Amino acid sequence: MKRTFASGFNKSILLFVQIALILILTSCNSNKEENQWVSLFNGKDLTGWKIKFSGHELNDNYKNTFTVEDGILKVKYNNYENFDDKFGHIFYDKEFSNYKIKVEYRFVGEQVPGGPGWAFRNNGIMLHCQSPESMGIDQDFPVSIEAQMLGGNGKDERTTGNVCTPGTNLVMNGELITNHCTSSNSKTYHGDQWVTMEVEVRADSIIKHFVNGELVLQYEKPQYDPNDADAKNILELNNNNLKLTKGYIALQAESHPTEFRKIEILELD
Repeated sequence: MKRTFASGFNKSILLFVQIALILILTSCNSNKEENQWVSLFNGKDLTGWKIKFSGHELNDNYKNTFTVEDGILKVKYNNYENFDDKFGHIFYDKEFSNYKIKVEYRFVGEQVPGGPGWAFRNNGIMLHCQSPESMGIDQDFPVSIEAQMLGGNGKDERTTGNVCTPGTNLVMNGELITNHCTSSNSKTYHGDQWVTMEVEVRADSIIKHFVNGELVLQYEKPQYDPNDADAKNILELNNNNLKLTKGYIALQAESHPTEFRKIEILELD
C-alpha cells in the first residue's frame, strides 16, 4: 500500500509540474510576442523615413507637410493655399514580408482647398510598396496594396479598413478582384476620435484587416496588375512575376490633415 500511495503521489506531482510548465511557456510566448512589437516612429523626428511627393524629387518634404509635434506624426496643410494634386507618401526605410502593422490614427480639421472629394478624411497604410526611389517623378501613388483609412462625415455610413489596389490586384473568395477599392464591414468612425487599425500580412498569401480589434476584411494573393503602366515598369525588372510578396510600408498625404500617434510592427516567421 505504501508503494502504491508513493507512486500515485509522485504522478500527481509530475502532472502538476507539467501543467505549471505549460502555463509558464504559454505566458512566456505571449509576452515574447508583445515584446517584439517595435515602434517605427521615434516620436521625435522623421529619422528612418523617406518622403516622395508627386512632381518632386525624393525627400523633398513639400511645404513641410509631414511633421512631428508633441510625439505625433502629422500630415499638415498649414502652408498650402491649394492642394494642386500634390499627393505625398512617407516610406519606412526597410522592406517587410510577414508581419503585423498597428497604427493609431485620427483625422482632424478641414480638408485643404482643391483636394478631391474622395480624399475627404482619407489616408491609408500602403503595404508591399515599391521603393520610393523607383517611383516616377510625377507618379501619384506607389504600386502597393492599400489598407484604406476613412473617417465619417458626421451623418452617413462610411467604412474604414477597406482595401484599394494602386497598380495591383488581389483574390477574394477565390475570385480575382480588379476593382480599385473593396469595402470592409467595419463600423463608421465620425469626428476626431482615435482609431486603431492592425493589418496582418502573410507575404503573398492571406492579409487581414482589423479595426479596433475586430476583423473587418480578409483577402489573399496580392499581385501586380499587368495592365497598369506603373506596375509594368516593375514587372519588366521582375521577370514578369506577378506575385507580390514583400515591400515597403508607407503612409499617405492625400489632402486631409491626419495624425498618427502609434506606428508599430511585429515581424512574423
